[in-house]
Amino acid sequence: MKLKNALFGATALVSVASTAVIAEEITIATVNNADMITMQELAPAWEEATGNTINWVVLEENVLRQRTTTDIATGGGSFDVMFIGAYETPIWGAKGWLTPLDDFADDADYDLEDIFQLVRNGLSADGSLYAVPLYSETSFTFYRADLFEAAGIEVPTEQITYTQFAEMAAKLHDPDNGVYGTCQRGKAGWGENMAFVGTVANAFGARWFDEEWNPQLDSAEWNNAITYYVDLMIASGPPGASANGHNENRALFKEGKCATWVDATSAAGDVRNPATSSVADTTEFFKAPMEVTDKGTGWFWSWALAIPASSQKADTAKDFLKWATSKEYFTSVGESKGWVAVPSGTRQSVEEDARRVEAAPFAPAVVDAILSVDPADPTLLPVPYTGVQFVAIEEFQGIGNYVGQQVAAALAGQSTVEEALANSQTFAVREMTRAGYIK
Repeated sequence: MKLKNALFGATALVSVASTAVIAEEITIATVNNADMITMQELAPAWEEATGNTINWVVLEENVLRQRTTTDIATGGGSFDVMFIGAYETPIWGAKGWLTPLDDFADDADYDLEDIFQLVRNGLSADGSLYAVPLYSETSFTFYRADLFEAAGIEVPTEQITYTQFAEMAAKLHDPDNGVYGTCQRGKAGWGENMAFVGTVANAFGARWFDEEWNPQLDSAEWNNAITYYVDLMIASGPPGASANGHNENRALFKEGKCATWVDATSAAGDVRNPATSSVADTTEFFKAPMEVTDKGTGWFWSWALAIPASSQKADTAKDFLKWATSKEYFTSVGESKGWVAVPSGTRQSVEEDARRVEAAPFAPAVVDAILSVDPADPTLLPVPYTGVQFVAIEEFQGIGNYVGQQVAAALAGQSTVEEALANSQTFAVREMTRAGYIK
């Protein structure tokens, strides 16, 4: 009863009275990660208070992107709420495929201004907001402090290079005792392996396109980056790494099988939560490495909730969005799951809450890291696009997925790095020509 009251209070009673007669079922497409699993556990409170119900469609990340992209592009209307990100939202919003959420600014209780401006900007197009965030993230390095101490490795106080990182991983690699030097994404997908690989490419001075939109995937910088990545994972990674995405590596790290892991800051709460992680007390963090540049070495992302324009239940869906991204929701997560488990990088008031800071002393550093990312200046050489680990154009999804498949094949030993990048270049040139970016 305490949780329900905290979430809704008097306004919930009005909602019940106004919606009980016309209660609706909304269908939500979401990814299978820890934060969304928590939302499913808490959502019955919203259902009870409003009289509405939820049909959850829970999918693996790559499958979610395929399903939602197909549905929204065709106006299929299968979903009333979609869990999408900072790549899709501005593109789909500008196309009129999403329901604008500008009226959220008029709700004083929701307090839209409390959401970090960088995050709001990343979920907007042409001055309109099209999604509201559950959490936002950049990337940094998770490491096992106990293993560093045992190996005599000094913890970096400044940003190290990927060359130095590989040396650390090699010293920590102990497969005979079930510990791998590093666990990095290998599963193919623009939002899976290419999220990490894209930042490695940035660190090595690479870029997806030059200033005239000519693909640059066969450049020396890309070759250096992918060769490094493949060599790193063969020398110090787990077997079968080309099948491991974010969730698989998160599980490996929490089980104590990875000495290092460069990935999303949003996973920090789960990894540092004693209820969910065997290495909660020994995990610490430092910046994602650089190489020839520090530009674009930490990505920017936000997982957010949006309403397709095809939904016939937009009002009910908006009510759910307000509940699921409200201050009260984050408080309910803290009270029921522990403040270390609260979704990060979204609301200033939540990140400054004393309970959050006490339970997650790393949280201020995470926020600083997120807010330091500049998607408008992501690479060493000039580029015509925005986006750190992705390019904010519609064609990138297909190109990124193809390149991800080629990189995964190189990692699995099915092709050489040169072959993977030559194939990627040919594909990207064809797609950018078809789209009219180049002639």
